[in-house]
Amino acid sequence: MSPAIEPAPFLVDAGDVPDFQTAISEITSNGYTETAVRERLVLADITDLKWKALPIYRAERLAERDAQALAMELFLLQGAVPAGELHRLLSAPSREVLLRTGILEIDAEGLARARASLFPVGGRLIFSDHAWHKLPHPGYTTVPRDLVMFVGSDSRWLARATVRRPVHAALDLCTGSGVQALLAAPHSERVLAVDINPRAVRCARFNASISGAPNMEVAEGNLFEPVSATERFDLITANPPFVSSPVDELMFRDGGPSGEAIQQRIVQNLPRYLAPRGMAQIVTELGEREGEPIVKRVRQWLDGAAMDIHILRLRNYSADYYAIGHAASEGGYGDYLESVGAWAANLRDQGYARIISVLIAFEWSDPAAGAPWDRVDESQPPKREAGAEVEAVFSLERATRRNRIGEADRRRVSRCGQIALTESRVLGSEQIPATARATLLGQALTVEHPLDPVERDILQSLDKPVAISNLLDVGDKVGIDRKAVLAALDSLQRRGLVSVIDGDPGIP
Repeated sequence: MSPAIEPAPFLVDAGDVPDFQTAISEITSNGYTETAVRERLVLADITDLKWKALPIYRAERLAERDAQALAMELFLLQGAVPAGELHRLLSAPSREVLLRTGILEIDAEGLARARASLFPVGGRLIFSDHAWHKLPHPGYTTVPRDLVMFVGSDSRWLARATVRRPVHAALDLCTGSGVQALLAAPHSERVLAVDINPRAVRCARFNASISGAPNMEVAEGNLFEPVSATERFDLITANPPFVSSPVDELMFRDGGPSGEAIQQRIVQNLPRYLAPRGMAQIVTELGEREGEPIVKRVRQWLDGAAMDIHILRLRNYSADYYAIGHAASEGGYGDYLESVGAWAANLRDQGYARIISVLIAFEWSDPAAGAPWDRVDESQPPKREAGAEVEAVFSLERATRRNRIGEADRRRVSRCGQIALTESRVLGSEQIPATARATLLGQALTVEHPLDPVERDILQSLDKPVAISNLLDVGDKVGIDRKAVLAALDSLQRRGLVSVIDGDPGIP
């Protein structure tokens, strides 16, 4: 087994930046982009990349060792290539600057390895520490506690769900490699990225320098500590340490026994730092106890602040599965079982039945729309840009609450595009009621909206636009209270399943 290598230093002189940018351009031009990597490895999404599949990737997908394969081997799969082949990927100045800055290393056997990974994220390439830090090669002699968070699934989900409207000031907390701050830079006048980990600060500054983001400032500090008391931000993002952990081994991962040590403090301070009409978005995991809605806990953290909350539930892990997945795998089988027991015991102590991966968005509430609201949706993780859909949730909720449909409404109702309607029932059982769910097709967020019988019947009746008065009349004929019909219409409208349009109320 080859010796392990130490992490990259993430330091670059100003004079090296042009050559570094040339190197990045050369790597990109050889097909090292998120889309191209996904297609080459035959992945539905780049988040499906698995270290256990490395032999398959290398033998079946990268058998042709072209420049793209070399880039993927070096910067994504944590492998090695003969140093003599680097010229196929990089020019001499580019090779030299990567070696000089410690991003590449050539060992005594003449094999080149990357001391950091280069993650393709949309149209950018982001340096950070390796994702699979426990691999025997090229991992680390010991895993440093200050290892910088790689660009993983949660980072990509937040990046895809972030609202990309132009803003004056953006704040990224627990920035790690700086990925969220870098993505915010093009649509922000100013971006402040904060991390308590000095190594993460160095990494984020490194990425800002070579990416050419002069409007991005990186500060070392504990959450809002480096922020001016008078400053407000139009966009706040955070991917905090959130793992409910019985150990404190990795700064980017371990969030204390409850997993909430850091995320609770972030939410508590949002009312102080979020600008009017601004949005805060957090990707995290939350432990769920039986009979206690997660949104209730998040609302309590706001301590009465008049904010609207939207929670997207993306993944659901049983407590047992979570413990097994996070237990330390070093040492013998007995050590592993002991670690599983410690993780499982910690989750039991917290009362968690399951762990939920969530995207949470916050906005200041509109007094004209009534009391602050919260909404929880089930969705598959976004595989493409979904910021506009997140923004639409808040717009639809506000619009519907301000302008509720009334009996005298002279407009019509129309379905919003194609909708998949799924129904399920238990045959032979009268005690278990049938359920129906609707999913608006063609969306980045595949939200499954539960429907009550009135909502389902209305959706099924809208083969063409129908006057609200006609729907009320039909309800009268079949004995459905008009208030129930109006409530169903409001519910369908705020979830984006139907739209209310102007027109002749006599048209059925």
